[in-house]
Amino acid sequence: MISLTKKFTAILLLLSFTLLMSSCGSSKSKTDSSRGTTYKSKGVASYYHDKFNGKKTASGERFSNKEYTAAHKNLPFGTKVRVTNLENGKSVIVAINDRGPFSKGREIDLSKKAFMEISDKKTHGELSVKIEVLK
Repeated sequence: MISLTKKFTAILLLLSFTLLMSSCGSSKSKTDSSRGTTYKSKGVASYYHDKFNGKKTASGERFSNKEYTAAHKNLPFGTKVRVTNLENGKSVIVAINDRGPFSKGREIDLSKKAFMEISDKKTHGELSVKIEVLK
């Protein structure tokens, strides 16, 4: 008959092994372009004005133009999306934490940091973009 201590040790080892194996799954790189599902192949992106810094977003977070965040009308909060400038191919990954934009014809509002990272024309406030939802 196996002692209670040996049974407990065996169960503990089995649980540890299971936990170890479940944490060894593949991680998805933020820059891996093959992992996105196209949400919108052509849309218009704009960026937040500095006057919104420090104000609460619809998700309850404080907005900062120095973060990689965005507003979208329908995508769930926390959704990571890759936004690609169709003119130069530059892309950025942002998290949805607000609702908007509320200007007709615009699909997504990016934080200023994210917008400037993919824009070549720093004085222009709109870009034609592709939006991909990352999994």
